[in-house]
Amino acid sequence: MKLAFRFVAVAVVLVLAAGLVFYFHPLWVADQQTRLHLWREGVKSEYVEAGGYRLHYFEALPSSGDGTPLVLIHGLGARGEDWQKMIPAMARHGFHVYAPDLPGYGRSSKPADANYSIGMEEAAVVSFMQAVHVPRADVGGWSMGGWVAMKLALDHPELVERLVVYDGAGIYFPATFGSDLFVPNDAAGVARLVRMLSPHPKTMPGFVVRDVVRKLQRGGWVVDRSMAAMITGRDLLDFRLHDLRQPTLVVWGSDDVLIPLSVGRKIHEDIPNSVLNVVEGCGHLAPLECWKPVAQATDSFLKAQPPMQGGEKTFPASE
Repeated sequence: MKLAFRFVAVAVVLVLAAGLVFYFHPLWVADQQTRLHLWREGVKSEYVEAGGYRLHYFEALPSSGDGTPLVLIHGLGARGEDWQKMIPAMARHGFHVYAPDLPGYGRSSKPADANYSIGMEEAAVVSFMQAVHVPRADVGGWSMGGWVAMKLALDHPELVERLVVYDGAGIYFPATFGSDLFVPNDAAGVARLVRMLSPHPKTMPGFVVRDVVRKLQRGGWVVDRSMAAMITGRDLLDFRLHDLRQPTLVVWGSDDVLIPLSVGRKIHEDIPNSVLNVVEGCGHLAPLECWKPVAQATDSFLKAQPPMQGGEKTFPASE
């Protein structure tokens, strides 16, 4: 009887402890769940020294053990985990996937004296590819990562076989937000950010919102520096996109409020022979919230022989 009582008491204590951890650190718990999911999918979490930075990255091999290299570049304030659906999906499609955390983000180095400009992040991707011995790859970039990917394809065409841009920045458009959008300091700010990212925002409990604010505030200085560098316009690609020669797929959520579809259409028009895929009913988070059709469209484009050229296709988010 005493043994049973002790067992119950220990179980109650563990449940209470777990509940407290979840209450005070819900995002940490969510991160562990995401990383466990990736690990169970065969995705490795690695580090490499590249360009003077210690970069964290995810790597996934196809079941064949080989495959076309695919480098995925995340966006502003994001990290490799944001590709959590796309990484295993593209590995299942036969690609050798790499998803680095750019300097300043995720588990990579965050040097205090860096400006976190598009040019700096591009150089970090070049160094990363060299460090993991990938001389040439298909490259996909999401949001700010799309900007980095397009600049990489222009500056280092020898590194990029085919290019995919997901709801990408990189050309001028009249933005309705500043850096404060990405570094909210209260519940109203978090709600505004979520509405900008997704057309179907989910209500978050107050304790989760508080943790979101804490996390975004901690990394806010990197976002502020990156936004300050972008706002200068030094790295804008408006007058360079016509020089892109790689086969290019532009993927956009039809309901993207952060970077509207009109921007995607302009990028499509400016890149010779590019293909535009529009995901109906999806917002800025297409590679996460609408990952199934996005992964399928990416796979079809990257494997097409001869490469797809021109045209626009619209497909449902549930495809």
